[in-house]
This record gives sequence, structure tokens and C-alpha cells, in this order.
Amino acid sequence: MSYVALYRKFRPSTFEDVKGQDHIVRTLKNQIMAGRIQHAYLFCGTRGTGKTSVAKILAKAVNCEHPIDGSPCNECASCKAITAGNSMNVIEIDAASNNGVDNIREIIEEVQYRPASGKYKVYIIDEVHMLSPGAYNALLKTLEEPPSYVIFILATTEAGKIPMTILSRCQRYDFHRIDADTLTQRMTDLTKREGVQAEEKALRFIARAADGSMRDALSLLDQCMAFYMGEELTYEKVLSALGAVDTEVFAEFLASVIRGDTGKSIAVFDRLIENGREAGQFISDFIWYLRNLLMVQTSKEDAEETVDVSAETMAELLELSEQADPETVMRYIRVLSELQNDMRFATNRRVLAEIAIVRLTRPQMEKTADAVSGRIRALEEQMEKVLSGNLVYAPGNDVSYPGTPAAVSAAAPREESTPPENAAPEDLKKIRGDWMSIISGIEDGFKRKMLESAVPRYNAEGNDNKLYIEFTNKLAERLPVDEKLRSELMGVIERQYGKHVDIEFLESRNKNESLREIGIDEIIKEKIHFDVEEED
Repeated sequence: MSYVALYRKFRPSTFEDVKGQDHIVRTLKNQIMAGRIQHAYLFCGTRGTGKTSVAKILAKAVNCEHPIDGSPCNECASCKAITAGNSMNVIEIDAASNNGVDNIREIIEEVQYRPASGKYKVYIIDEVHMLSPGAYNALLKTLEEPPSYVIFILATTEAGKIPMTILSRCQRYDFHRIDADTLTQRMTDLTKREGVQAEEKALRFIARAADGSMRDALSLLDQCMAFYMGEELTYEKVLSALGAVDTEVFAEFLASVIRGDTGKSIAVFDRLIENGREAGQFISDFIWYLRNLLMVQTSKEDAEETVDVSAETMAELLELSEQADPETVMRYIRVLSELQNDMRFATNRRVLAEIAIVRLTRPQMEKTADAVSGRIRALEEQMEKVLSGNLVYAPGNDVSYPGTPAAVSAAAPREESTPPENAAPEDLKKIRGDWMSIISGIEDGFKRKMLESAVPRYNAEGNDNKLYIEFTNKLAERLPVDEKLRSELMGVIERQYGKHVDIEFLESRNKNESLREIGIDEIIKEKIHFDVEEED
């Protein structure tokens, strides 16, 4: 005899065998025992939750010669015939391929004849949402007033597509997703019956991957058992068989993304691909990992109830939750969800994934509202440290926060009692080269905008080492006498360069002809190197 898949081999045969749908099982058993059987049922729910199995058990129970507490005995001739699929009283129809008016008319003609044996003729119409509008109309009258010996059981995964006229004529039952504990317990029982040793951690991972579907869980278990035939099923073997990734890799990958380390993030992803992991599976699993992180961030008190992970993974999530705010995590989920949708039709999925990783680590490349918000938050954090004196400019260092305009890094604070060195002419040229970075430290938005169009100059004939700022915008007519702005700008330059610079504001109409503009081309040509010496 050919091999029978686990989900078929262990399909429930009585109501007691149905797992995770106690609210439905109890109601149907009570109806059968009380003789209050309905003429039309609608079973709704996601795939693999037991809709068709319960429909067949119900069909057996209503025709069973010796029912036991509302469940079929599976011993009488009627039960055996229905189990074997030979009964003339149970007619299964796949509406996905039999969805026309003519198919429904055949049913209407057949219901006129009583069952040859047994009490009821049961019509199980699977995927009923696939019927055409004409088929629904043809079914409507019969569904409303069928003969007393006919029961309709409609099953669907998309109840929202069924017309209200059909819904109102059926008793609706919603099948819930089966929780991970129930799936794990069921697989534990089946592996013992099959003589297979399996770690609980491995079965729990399969249960999470099944996403509430018993059929999917048993199919994945079947796949893993076939991959490691005759061997103990361990957590690592399940990861390998399903192409999944350990949560430690997720933590490493997420930490590098939060730091804005593009190279490290892509290196982790490439290592997974080279080890045979599937890119789509990694993205799907990582989105779920981010979901768990978001739940931990937003409901730390109830995290253990909303997140089903091990104690080690929970500790990782709690640590990572302090490194990124919920808005940033939601942006990560949005970017990866878009990637997941695009990868369905892409030929080179790896390139798409790497581009998405660059977007994750560099929000300045995006123009969306949440990306801009992330950049602003990072900039605010950095500017707080710059203005407080905890960070000073050091050329050659990498950007500490993704999306910030200037490279800054931690350095030992200068002695307050030691005055900073005065800037040299070469320093003034370097300041001109970093002008946009410098003025980003000005708090007032209007003043910062006026400084963007201002022209930095220095005295080419003298040796005063003073930085002259010429305002060219007519709206800046009051700024040349703004001492507060002058002091603020001097403070920003001193904190970033560690040197003192005298600044004088000029109006465009009163500029000194001896002042020379500090040009960008000149800076690039001379390639002036500007070192900052840290004092002990």
C-alpha cells in the first residue's frame, strides 16, 4: 500500500478527535443529541483548521445507527461507508471547479430523491465562495426550504465573498486558528504513535511555522520526518529541513540594522543565503521576529502572553527593545512587507532583499513620513550630545547615527579651564567645506535657512583669522546684528572643531572688497587636512 500523508492518516473520525475547536464540537454534539439538527451550516475559517473533517463527522453522526454522546460509532455500516467514501448519502462538491449554474441545478434535481438508506442526504460544498452569482441564485430557494432529509454544509475560507442572502439562511460556525500548544501536543502524540523521537523545541517551532493550521503542521512534520528518516528530530534539523533561521541570527541581524551598519547587515544575510537558506523564508520569519519585538515594546507587562518564545529569546527581545523605538520597528516591518510582496514576482530575489536592507539601515534614502521621522529622531539625539559637549567633530570617523549630516564620534571632553586654540586660515577653509553640517546645529529654523544662502569669507590681505559671514537674502536684514546667533554659531564650531573662531556678520551691500570668498573648488584642490588634537 502506498504511503498516506500524516494529515490524512490521522484525520479526526469522531468529535473527540477534533482539536482546538471545542466551541463548535460541543454545539454540534448537543444539537445531535437533542434532535435539533439544522438544514444548512456554514463553516468558516482559515485553511487546515478542521472544516471538512468536522463536516464529514457531522454527516456520519446524523446517519449513525448507534451514536455515542452525539459522535458517530464508526462501527455501523453507514459510518464505515462514509469513512470509505462509498456512501450515496454524502455528496462532496468542490465549488472551485464546479461553480456554474448547471452544477447547482444537478444538486436541485438530486435532492428530490430520498436517501436509499439512512436518515439524511448531506451535501458538503467546499470553497463555496467560488460559486458564480447565477449559481448562488439557483441554490438560494433550495437552501432556504430544503426537504426534511437534506442537510447542506458549506465550507469557505473567505466568508466575506458569500452573498448576504446565503449567509442569512445558514447557521454559521467560525473555526479558530489552533494555538501552538495544541498543535505541539497533537504532534507529540502522533510522533509517539509513529515511533519517531522528536524534541519538544523542534515540534514547537513547527507549530509556530504552521500559523494555526493543523494540516500545515502535520505536513511540515511529515517533511521533516522524511528528510531525517530514522533519526531523532532535533531543533537544528527542523531548521535545516524547513530552510528556517535560528533566532540568534535574527538578533545579530537586527542589531546591525539598528546601528545602521549596512555592510554587516548584508554580510549576515549573504551568509545565510550561502548556507542554503531561502531568502523568502528568512524575510517572512524576520517579520514575525519584529512583530514579537513590537509586542514586547508596547506591552512589556503582558509580553509573555502575547509573545510565544523561549526565555532566552525573550531576554534578547527585551535587550533589543531598548535600542530601537516602536516607530522604527514598524518602519522595518513596512519595508520588509513591501519586499515580501515584490519577491513573489521577482527573478532575482537576493538583489531585492539586499536593496531593502540598505533602505533599513539608511532611512535618509527614503522620503516616506516614517523614514523622515526616524531621521529626525536620530538627528535630535545626536544634536543633544553635540550641544552638550559630549561629542566633538573628528574627520575620518563614521556616522554614529544613520541619517545624520555630519560625522561625529565620542571624544574625551576638553578641560574647561584651557581655552581653545584659535583657528588658522586653513581651518576657515575646512569650516567652509562643512558649512551645511555646521549650520544644522542652529536651533532656529529661519536663521538656519538664512545661513544656508550666506557666503563665508576671510580677509585675504590681513591675518586676523576671522570668519566673515555675508548674508545675501533680503529677509536676513536683522541677522547681522543678532549677537545671540553669532554666539550660538561660534559655539557650534568650537564644539565640532575644538578651536575658537571669531565671527563677524556682514550685509551684502556693506561687504569689504578685501574679503575673499572661501570656495569649495579651492578646498578640494588644496585637499587641506584638518586634525583635531584631544587634550589629556
